[in-house]
Amino acid sequence: MSEWTIADLPDQSGRTVVVTGPTLGGLGHHTALELARRGARVIIAGRNPAKVEETVGAIRGEVPEALLEALHLDLASLSSVRTAAAAVAQVGPIDVLVNNAGVMGTKYSRTADGLELQMATNHFGPFLLTGLLLPQLVQSEDGRVVTVSSLFHTFAGKAPLGPPREQTGRYSTWRVYGQTKLANLYFTAELDRRLRAADLPVRALAAHPGFAGTHLAANGQYGRSSGGIASILDAGVKAVSQTAAAGAWPSLMAATADLPGNTFVGPGGFRQLSGRPRTVGRSRLARNEGNARRLWEISEQTVDLRYP
Repeated sequence: MSEWTIADLPDQSGRTVVVTGPTLGGLGHHTALELARRGARVIIAGRNPAKVEETVGAIRGEVPEALLEALHLDLASLSSVRTAAAAVAQVGPIDVLVNNAGVMGTKYSRTADGLELQMATNHFGPFLLTGLLLPQLVQSEDGRVVTVSSLFHTFAGKAPLGPPREQTGRYSTWRVYGQTKLANLYFTAELDRRLRAADLPVRALAAHPGFAGTHLAANGQYGRSSGGIASILDAGVKAVSQTAAAGAWPSLMAATADLPGNTFVGPGGFRQLSGRPRTVGRSRLARNEGNARRLWEISEQTVDLRYP
């Protein structure tokens, strides 16, 4: 699969896909667009209803016949995740869940659930959503969970295994972000292991976009993607990165190609920053099975859900 391109994306007619984080022009937008273009029914889930509808409108502008549904979902709120999952329960079997949504580089803050914002949004929310939607993924008889990680997982330093509702030591914005992306890989590995042990017809895979020109950095740092210094940062990122559309290719490959569980897909170019997607490796720390199992146990306790 080293030469995978968007042309290899197969027909998706009759399949239902949930994509989180559909900011206009971002990875989720382009992931949803290409799946809809090939006939999938795509449920687009985001925390800002107006922005979700904006993306829905943009996709329909390119694919008038697109089968799209909007869903309100704030991954930083465990109650919102439960409400959204209850709404999705009505759609029947789900073929693919793309855990794409995330925040990056935000200032220190705690959610209403007492969790650090980056860990809440990037790990605990997706952990809970996946568990709640798992019965529908099983119903598809060939379900797939794709979680979007990052090259930043290599900057984690250590595994995020401390008490999730306590802050110990000095808060480091970018170190914590790296730990959330490490958590994505632990989650994928342990989820896939548990699915196989339970003999369930679902695979878990991970993907990363390389260095993609999205608004994530500006939104995380300044709460907006335009205006003053936010515009400067946003423009700087786009000037030296591949497009968001190309950044979505690893997610699309992971969601549709014939790959085994726990595969990690990323760009195949220099230092995995850009290029056609292929299977890639992960850091030594990310391969620690004991850490993955411990984080799973912590996560179950934190969101009050045990699965599979």
